[in-house]
Amino acid sequence: MGSPFKDHQSHSPSYTHSFIKKILPYFIYVILPIAVIRLYLYSPTLPQSPTLHNHLPQPSTVHHLPHSTTPISITTTTPSSSSSSKHEQEQKKTEAKETQCDYTDGDWLPDKMGPLYNGTTCGTIKKGQNCITHGRPDLGYLYWRWKPKQCHLPRFEPNTFLNLLRNKHIAFVGDSMARNQLESLLCMLATASHPKLVYTDGEENKFRRWNFASHNVNVSVYWSPFLVRGVEKSKTGPDHNQLYLDQVDERWAADMGKMDMVVLSVGHWFLHPAVYFEGASALGCHFCPGLNHTEIGFYDVLRKAIKTTLKTITERRGSSGNGINVIVTTFSPAHFEGEWDKAGACPKTKPYNKGEKNLEGMDADMRQVEVEEVEAAKVEELDVTYLSLMRPDGHPGPYMNPFPFADGVKERVQNDCVHWCLPGAIDTWNEIMLEIIKKWNRAAANSPAKQFTLACRNHRQPRRSPLTDPPPLLSLICSPKFRDRHTLRNPTPPISAFFLSTSPDPSPLPSIRSWSSDEPRFFREKKKKLRRKTQQLL
Repeated sequence: MGSPFKDHQSHSPSYTHSFIKKILPYFIYVILPIAVIRLYLYSPTLPQSPTLHNHLPQPSTVHHLPHSTTPISITTTTPSSSSSSKHEQEQKKTEAKETQCDYTDGDWLPDKMGPLYNGTTCGTIKKGQNCITHGRPDLGYLYWRWKPKQCHLPRFEPNTFLNLLRNKHIAFVGDSMARNQLESLLCMLATASHPKLVYTDGEENKFRRWNFASHNVNVSVYWSPFLVRGVEKSKTGPDHNQLYLDQVDERWAADMGKMDMVVLSVGHWFLHPAVYFEGASALGCHFCPGLNHTEIGFYDVLRKAIKTTLKTITERRGSSGNGINVIVTTFSPAHFEGEWDKAGACPKTKPYNKGEKNLEGMDADMRQVEVEEVEAAKVEELDVTYLSLMRPDGHPGPYMNPFPFADGVKERVQNDCVHWCLPGAIDTWNEIMLEIIKKWNRAAANSPAKQFTLACRNHRQPRRSPLTDPPPLLSLICSPKFRDRHTLRNPTPPISAFFLSTSPDPSPLPSIRSWSSDEPRFFREKKKKLRRKTQQLL
């Protein structure tokens, strides 16, 4: 008797073969791609070495093979977003470098290249700082360069500076240290473009302005040793200064609306005898024997003066709509080692070695006051106190006057151990300032306002495909009529939300999504209402 399964068994191999032929294409074309995509997008966590796990950081995208010390990076971005991801990573690296870069921590290293200019090629150096033409015999002070520990400080690029400040006005406001820094900058820029003196008030050249016609850059200096209103001591008046700490000095503040960038530098004049006022009341004085005032020192006075100045700049900047970039140069130490009118008052001929000189005492306290007020006002500081402290060789000393020892060493000779020879160490201040301006420029290039401007600029260019045409709303916002009458706040392309500021009561308009053909009816209706309201405003 035959088996009931004989026929089935005889055909089982071919049946199995047929079944596999039917299933295999589905597996190859469906299951396998799904598995690959699943593995690509959701990569499994590989086993880690216990030793490495305890000692190495474990970011979510980095895994370690067993018994391996080499991290394997598994990227989870899709090919379409790889370019934007690389851009974001590069931007993060740039930001990290900026935050890590501390220009205050470094060393003075020998430099064979020397300065960009000399005492004969620059015609704007004040005579008292022109050490080369005044016969200073040692020129070693010219061949040192500040090297920050955590970053690279590039050499000054005059064309870069002029390009960044094209059609702008930078003003140096303060005491003679502000003027010293200004004259350094003029000499460095003069290696690329000739400065023309276009204004002077005739009062000991305390208020002057130069123009670099090649880039239409204006550079000014305003004498204001206290930043606030003050009456300086004189031979015909009181033998002490009078400061009004609640009023900014209008001799420079009146021109604030014409400034794009202001560099503030004060400190040394606060050490002089003075009486301080706030409103009509006398607060006290510093070193005023014989006067019926309380001795209050000068640290709090310096703080009040800087606070009043930065507050006034903020208020006027906000009311006028004129953006002013502010830099505060910190206190620059003097290096007197003896009496100011005797030979050898500042005799050093090279920088201090690391650890040979510490920032302490009055120098540290003056800097601390300035740094605290700058950080409170959220403006930029040019912290040069420590790097300047390490350069006792950079002052004119007796060479503030021409050839002081031509007739031999005299018993009495004037020394300047406060200001800086030009060229010299103070040129480094402007190198760091240029890096600050570069940082501002990078931030502005990535700002929403800049992106919106670029979006409107691209919108005005001819389009090749209807699919890339901008929405009618973007055309409306980019129109000159709209820009003239309204102020956009925080616009970002594609526009996700924007506000129209109308005088006197700014009112927000509803937020909108980017334009698309398949958006829900709800958003289409909102856009129609938004267009009608915008056209009514126009």
